[in-house]
Amino acid sequence: MFNLIRKDIVLQKSTLLILLPALLVYLLLNTSSIWVGIVFSVVIIMNAFANDEKTSIHMLLNSLPYTRKEIVSSKYIGAFIFMSLVVCIIFIGNLLIHQEITAWKDILFMVSLVMVAISLFFPFSYKFKSQYMFIASVVFFAIYLVVVNFFIPNLNDIMREFVQVLLTVQTAQLYLIIALAVLTLYACSWLLSIRIYERKVF
Repeated sequence: MFNLIRKDIVLQKSTLLILLPALLVYLLLNTSSIWVGIVFSVVIIMNAFANDEKTSIHMLLNSLPYTRKEIVSSKYIGAFIFMSLVVCIIFIGNLLIHQEITAWKDILFMVSLVMVAISLFFPFSYKFKSQYMFIASVVFFAIYLVVVNFFIPNLNDIMREFVQVLLTVQTAQLYLIIALAVLTLYACSWLLSIRIYERKVF
């Protein structure tokens, strides 16, 4: 399975060489490192996923001495590696550019949202292919615009205030509960993706 993870990293090398410097540019512009980290992590992870979506590639992978469980597991482990890489770049970038250490709460919040997103995206993509994620994203964005314009005009402010409240909470038990909930969701998504992929016919 190590070779499967290594394959994803090698195939993503050109993408990483473009996106990681762009990430540093955003940090220079003093953009929110949390949201930048979430976007960059998800883009890199889903791009690595999309590289293997051709039927011919799946047939090749399944002809190699790897189980379908290992093929899916390599994606989930690889996702964590790519996300950790982005977090490290943000941490080092903030330290060098702004001379500040990224708060552990910010990192936890960023990692949690990325893991939740991947937990939803991977099973969907294994079932329907990731190209349909674009259609789903457009639909959800349209729903979001309708809600903001007609029902809850201050939705962005509410979300921003909620995030700020969450990041200022001092109760360690809350963060532990959130971490356990996210890890449980990630594990369940992992098992669901294995189940979906094992039933696929190429």
